[in-house]
Parts: sequence; structure tokens; C-alpha cells
Amino acid sequence: MKLFDVYPLWNIEPVKGEGCHIWDKEGNEYIDLYGGHAVISIGHCHPTYCSMLKEQTDKLGFYSNAVQNGLQKELAEKLGQVCGYPDYDLFLCNSGAEANENAFKLASFHTGRKRILAIGKAFHGRTSGAVEATDNPKIQAEFNKNKNVTFVPLNDLEAAVKELATEQYAALIIEGIQGVAGIFVPDSDYLKGLRKACTESGTILILDEIQSGYGRTGKFFAHQHSGIEADIITTAKGIGNGFPMAGVIISPKIKAVYGMLGTTFGGNHLACTAALAVLKVMQDENLMENATAIGEYLIEKLQGNRAIKELRGKGLMIGIELNEGFSDLRNRLLFEKHIFTGGAGANVIRLLPPLCITKEIADKFIEAFNELSNI
Repeated sequence: MKLFDVYPLWNIEPVKGEGCHIWDKEGNEYIDLYGGHAVISIGHCHPTYCSMLKEQTDKLGFYSNAVQNGLQKELAEKLGQVCGYPDYDLFLCNSGAEANENAFKLASFHTGRKRILAIGKAFHGRTSGAVEATDNPKIQAEFNKNKNVTFVPLNDLEAAVKELATEQYAALIIEGIQGVAGIFVPDSDYLKGLRKACTESGTILILDEIQSGYGRTGKFFAHQHSGIEADIITTAKGIGNGFPMAGVIISPKIKAVYGMLGTTFGGNHLACTAALAVLKVMQDENLMENATAIGEYLIEKLQGNRAIKELRGKGLMIGIELNEGFSDLRNRLLFEKHIFTGGAGANVIRLLPPLCITKEIADKFIEAFNELSNI
């Protein structure tokens, strides 16, 4: 048997990590400014994280959701306090796509409607409902094309309000910041307008904070920069710092019924321990404040580079759109300077580093970027 060949892989195999650094099996050291798709929130192999997971492994790794699990209750209480939604409920699952699937299901249960309004260039996952709400027909099979989703352009409030006024939508889903599309930020007034239109039409407002959440933008969730509240928030990636985990944060107006949602592995003992460790380190080390400071520093220092067409983002979620002739910069950063970054199409470099990144590491990236672009 061999692996199903669906990933284009770099010829690099990381075997060790620490903070914002990883090492491959040949012993080469790399700076990690991508965090494995924004997953590594507190840094690789943080000692608190490793210690808490080992301690829990020595006690109990797993039991199903048929029994009480005090770690789930502890996590729900602490997450509610830290994220600013203390009166909301939490459903734990395993991945971002699964979180979005459950969010759609909850919205449909609550409203009795079946359609979803989504945003152009959105990415919400690859499972059946999530991929239909993802604006990329190339990854949608015929099975996924149920015609239950309408797309409207980002920051076009008039188009969204017109659709919502038909009162046919169970939910509107929008990313706190569009990640896969290339780091596009919703305008604050646009989000406020969506909130008002959803309330008036009885539509559930879902904020997909899977990539943009968990302190990455300097607020716990990116939509909080606009001062709005969502009805449902989906989160994953940084919640477990590498342990597969996700959550659906649910308004108290949406009532639970036994059996409406379920999961075998969601919220297991190790997953909850990982998530509790992440919250502890984020608070103890002021990582949200660090995300703001280092993010602003990176954008300031990159301004004026002739390779850059546009800089976008907030905190440590930064998109660097390149001018023509510089599309090889990402590969050169990796293979010549040993710096991992992300991509979005041919011309956007995504920076999604661990939130513990230091100014010294930022300076190494800026120096390498300027050198390779001949500044």
C-alpha cells in the first residue's frame, strides 16, 4: 500500500521543533513562519504543553462522550472567559471542516431553512457541506453541488443585504479574515451591516475563525476588531497547537437537543488537555499582545519593498502580494534561507507564524526577504 497522492510535497521532512524553529532529518534548521497552516499557536514543543499532555497521557488518553469529562467543562469555562463569549455554549469536534458542517446543521435546525449565503473566494473546508460553501469548483465533486449555497462578493454589503432580505437563508458564513484567498480583511462597517441584516432577516451569522482566531490578529477572534457578536463561531487550528481539535461556539438562543450533534473523538481527554495548555500559555506569555506588536513591526519594515504590490492583514496573519517577476520568492526563502512561509496562489506569501515569534526572528525574515528581492 502507498499513500493516496493528493499533496504536492516539498522534499523536506521535519523531525524536531522548538518555538519558531524546526529541524529536518538531515539536521538542517528552519525558521517556521507558517506554523503548519496556522496550527502552531504557542510554538513547537512548548514545555508547558508537552508536560501537560504527558501528565494526562499517564492518566487517561481517551473515553467516549457517553460519560462525564471534567476537562471539557473546564475548557468551556476558560475558553468562554478568554474569548469574550462566556454565556455561549461549546461543542467540541476534530477539524475546521467538521466545525463548519455542524454550524450549518445548527443554523438549519434553528431556522428551519436550508440555504447558506457565503462570500466569494471563501474557503471553509473540503467535506460535503463545507466544500459547497467554498468558492472553488475545482475541489467540488458532483456529489457536493447541491445548489444550497449562494456567493456574494466580500465587502459588497448591498449584495449581501439584498440576498438576506429574501429570508431564505439559514446562515451567512464569513471568515474573520479570508486566508486561503490571500489574506483579505472584511471592512468593519461591512461586518456591522451583515450583523444588522442577519438579525433583521432571522439569519444565523457564522464567523469562521478557524485560521484567523485564537489570538492571531491581536484580538481572540478577528471579528472582534469590528465590535460585533456572532451567533456561531467555528474554531480549530490554533486551539490544539497541533493536536487535532475544533470547536463550535454557540449562542444561547440556539437550543441543544440530544442527538442533534455527535462525535466519537471530539473533546477527548488529550484534546482538551492540549487546548487548556494553549490557553494557559497564551495568557501567561501575553501572546495576543505579542501578535499585535510583531505584526505591526513586520508590516512597517516591509513597507516600500519593490517586490511588494500590497500588504494585507492584522497581527500575525499577513498577506504579502508580490509584483510580477517575484513569484519564486517563496521557494527561494525556503530553499536558500531556510524560512517556511505559506502561499495563496502564485503571487501571495502568507505569514502565519507561532504567536511567540520574537523581533529577532522577524528581523531575520525581513533581512532575507530584502536580500532576495535585491533591496
